[in-house]
Amino acid sequence: MMKKVIVIGAGFSGLSAATELASKGYEVQILEKNDHAGGRARVFQSNGFTFDMGPSWYWMPDIFETYFNRFGKKPADYYDLVRLDPSYSVILSETEKIDLPANYNDLKNLFESYEPGAAAQLDAFMEQAAYKYKVGIQDFVWKPSRKITEFLSLKLLIDAIRIDVFSSFYKHIRKFFTSPTLLKLMEFPILFLGAISENTPAMYSLMNYAEIKLGTWYPMGGMHHIVKGMVALAEEKGVKITYNAEVQGFEIVNGKVTGVKTAAGLQQADAFVAGADYHHVEELLGDGLRNYDEAYWDKRVMAPSSLLFYLGISKRLPNLKHHNLFFDRDFTVHSHEIYTDPAWPSDPLFYASAPSVTDPSVAPEGCENVFLLIPVAPDLEDTEEGREKYFEHLMDRLEAHCGVSIRDSIVYKRSYAHRDFKSDYHAYKGNAYGLANTLMQTAILKPTLKNKHLDNLYYTGQLTVPGPGVPPSLISGIVVATEVDKELKG
Repeated sequence: MMKKVIVIGAGFSGLSAATELASKGYEVQILEKNDHAGGRARVFQSNGFTFDMGPSWYWMPDIFETYFNRFGKKPADYYDLVRLDPSYSVILSETEKIDLPANYNDLKNLFESYEPGAAAQLDAFMEQAAYKYKVGIQDFVWKPSRKITEFLSLKLLIDAIRIDVFSSFYKHIRKFFTSPTLLKLMEFPILFLGAISENTPAMYSLMNYAEIKLGTWYPMGGMHHIVKGMVALAEEKGVKITYNAEVQGFEIVNGKVTGVKTAAGLQQADAFVAGADYHHVEELLGDGLRNYDEAYWDKRVMAPSSLLFYLGISKRLPNLKHHNLFFDRDFTVHSHEIYTDPAWPSDPLFYASAPSVTDPSVAPEGCENVFLLIPVAPDLEDTEEGREKYFEHLMDRLEAHCGVSIRDSIVYKRSYAHRDFKSDYHAYKGNAYGLANTLMQTAILKPTLKNKHLDNLYYTGQLTVPGPGVPPSLISGIVVATEVDKELKG
């Protein structure tokens, strides 16, 4: 008889795992807590605006190609990609703004204008980053990281040294550039990994390669079109997705999970893949069956949470690109308030996305769709009064940058922060991105992808290997599905 696998959660990693298992001949059912797929990449519509709720950057297009090609498809079968040029805009002060060109030679000229010799240094840096990307993406991130022996080959040891697994990005980047502006630009992608550059392995210069060489893209219609494509592919492969089906507990018999409990009753299967929040699943299991206790989780370095605002504005805003990074404040102070002494930021950096600059379908004609994000420490007290204080602060800076009033043209506004991440996704400490990619939380030092006490329960997503982000989540699903298949076929 065909064996059945239940996947908990229809986020990127859950959809990926389910599709891979279905393609290998399993009966697969996804149980999704919310009313539609995507996890943090959900979407909502109001007043004629379409808002992506979560991820807004499309990097590493090759990973998406690899994913769809695996099943005989390609991204273009499901959505249309456009490359952004400029890739993004960085606001350094009230008078200085840099638009990062998509063309590499133009970027080299920009670097040279800030620091003599920086163009040649960028070439040297990118040559190393390309190697790290090749090795990191082709070898390291596809490993299940269950045993140290996976990494003991001489080639991998040499590669680990060559890709700077054991040194920090902070030290690495300063071997190439001294300009404070260029250092800011080059350290920016590290923010996606949920840690400051001092604590991030230098191997993650592969993110710079992804950003600069592979480009910043956008799927027309919005990031949720990736999810729509993944759902269509999963269902084409036979995956059944049940929405509004939150898992409330497990049935355990003789060291195995035999079923999961939902409001509709007991759902049984031969194996289970948890794409839901790892810590939450462990709480459902209880102390005797979880991999890690509360003390372990409390010591993890979490990536930031976020304070988000979704705004519908009844006019177009000058001086905004699709992606805008407001680096006009001291990141040292802001990062200290995220990682060292967690507190609401005193004077935050922030990110503004205006997808309507590229895509007229996400806003009514003549209007702007704006998404604002402040990275903040997880596990902070989240109040309406606090949110409103930061909203007014962001409006002051955004209006100054755009040179027009904005508040009087807001026709839709929604905020989102810690308590929403907790209620919608059971996110541990209200985090937005999962675990920070620090050296001590890399590969086998991440939470393992299989339960140590139960023979048929596995984990996927941003709290296990390979880590946070959309492309890693796609990979995570494939990696865990491969392990499930290997062990079920035994």
